[in-house]
Amino acid sequence: MIRLCSIDELQDPGSKGFHNERGHVFAVRQGDQVYVYENSCPHFGINLEWQPDQFLDSEKRLIQCATHGAQFLMETGECIAGPCPGDRLTALDCQVKGGVVYLI
Repeated sequence: MIRLCSIDELQDPGSKGFHNERGHVFAVRQGDQVYVYENSCPHFGINLEWQPDQFLDSEKRLIQCATHGAQFLMETGECIAGPCPGDRLTALDCQVKGGVVYLI
């Protein structure tokens, strides 16, 4: 398991990016749920954020690609708007244990 961060380091809702031996990944939090994805847009294969740790739209409801505005559901990574509808972000298994978010 790879330690990413304390759950308290993730705003609710919020997001945070990481670089580790698994590559560039990011975590999003919504309530008690945390989801981790590869930081790669399925449309161009580029990083999603426009500034460090900024993976969400202005309403903090959807993951958004800064390059072309594709929007993805936090819970599944499915693209629901933009140039790649139906495509998905690559989800990674994670676990929150003892208040710490781990990549499995």
